[in-house]
Amino acid sequence: MDIRDGYTTSCERALQQDERIHAYLAGSYWAEGIPLALVRRSLDHSLCVGVFWGGDQVAFARVISDRATFAYLCDVYVLEEHRRKGLSAWMLEVITAHPELQGLRRFVLATRDAHGLYAKFGFTPLSTPNAWMEIVKSGLYKQPTDPALEPATTTGTIHPAGGAAAVGPS
Repeated sequence: MDIRDGYTTSCERALQQDERIHAYLAGSYWAEGIPLALVRRSLDHSLCVGVFWGGDQVAFARVISDRATFAYLCDVYVLEEHRRKGLSAWMLEVITAHPELQGLRRFVLATRDAHGLYAKFGFTPLSTPNAWMEIVKSGLYKQPTDPALEPATTTGTIHPAGGAAAVGPS
């Protein structure tokens, strides 16, 4: 944890404010409509960096990595009212200095408009873009919710086979 100008950073998963992160991501151009359960699952399996002001999370970034050879930086944001204060750069300092992300062979990200920021931390355009392939499922989170992505619930009847009966308010 570090403190600057009244802001604090933390990589502790327990301090990340899932609902606030979800509120931002669900309205973002890259994860519009993403369900809260899916955000929570992504946070549980990532190295997360949060910036906090007065107890509220105001900025976030996460890294998906095997913590040995490869990492992918994603979901970077700073709330509008906290921008232009160096918080994105601060999160990148925390990430690039993180002990579990040293010695990686490849560290990638995708950005629509922040190339200048990331270049300051050594990121460059792909050296061999024609070698990369992807599967893109645009609008995935705008489709009806997959029940498998929803959190388990304690209401309803559990059947011996492991399934739950229709669940609703009790």
